[in-house]
Amino acid sequence: MIGTSKRRGSAVRGGPAVCGGRAARAAGAAGRTLYAVWSRGGGRAALIVIGVWTAVALVSLVWTPWPLLATDGYHTWQAPSPAHPLGTDGTGADVLSWLMAGAATDLAIALLVALVAAVWGTLLIAAMVSRHGALAGTAVVAVDALISIPTVLLALILAVPLGASVAVVVCACGFAYGLNLARIARPAALLAARSAYVESALANGASGMGVLIRHILPNSLPVIAVQLSMSAGTALLAEAGLTYLGVGVPSGVPSWGHSLTTSVRFVTVYPAAVLWPGLVVTVAVVALNLLGDALRDATDPAAVGSAPPADAVEPDGTGEVRDGR
Repeated sequence: MIGTSKRRGSAVRGGPAVCGGRAARAAGAAGRTLYAVWSRGGGRAALIVIGVWTAVALVSLVWTPWPLLATDGYHTWQAPSPAHPLGTDGTGADVLSWLMAGAATDLAIALLVALVAAVWGTLLIAAMVSRHGALAGTAVVAVDALISIPTVLLALILAVPLGASVAVVVCACGFAYGLNLARIARPAALLAARSAYVESALANGASGMGVLIRHILPNSLPVIAVQLSMSAGTALLAEAGLTYLGVGVPSGVPSWGHSLTTSVRFVTVYPAAVLWPGLVVTVAVVALNLLGDALRDATDPAAVGSAPPADAVEPDGTGEVRDGR
């Protein structure tokens, strides 16, 4: 009993140290991943663009060259000038000010969509790789059925009770992209869930949630990182499309989609009207896709030529998994 008490006491005393060690290792892994992303040309360009995007969004919260509600009916569709570096729109408002303010809105939409997709997709992945056959089968069938519903239709359904709002864009895109994430990440998660080290962890008393967090999700991280970055980029395009349909960002709220919507109507008269909002959306989407590719290369062992683990499992022709050995 005394020996047991001593061991228990030492374990308790070592608890904070163990937690601190795990936090230090996690911080070190994040730093190495960031350095690996920065060391790649595409990753460096993506981080620079996203850094500038974030800085502009933060600055726009406290300052823009012109007030957003400042309009001048006598100076509409002006060409770039010292007073208006990117010109004015159809109401005489400063285009640069609206794009700066829209950067904050679109950054929030991209982050929220990625967050919702990550949470929703993780729950689906956990169900799809569950050891309960009925639950896993039901989850797979449900994902295959729901993934066929267009994002636009989801947004139109949500717009009935919520009206045009950022919440409609986030919920519709997050739900749809979470389904895509679960379907694409399922093979990698299934391989990890049926591997020998997961079997050993379960045999030693590890909980299902612990196995999911410590083993299954980390082994699926390359796929998840790429899919989430693509989801964030696609969310910007979806925001522009849904705003054009009238179920996205409401009128009066600055966003890149709103700037495109107000200028595309006059594209035949003022072709340059869609240049600046279209350019910033394109650059942001490309940067997010490049970030996903860089994250995949930085976190995927196969990207650096390492061999797969000996206990890896492979799917057979029937869709089940078998031991790779």
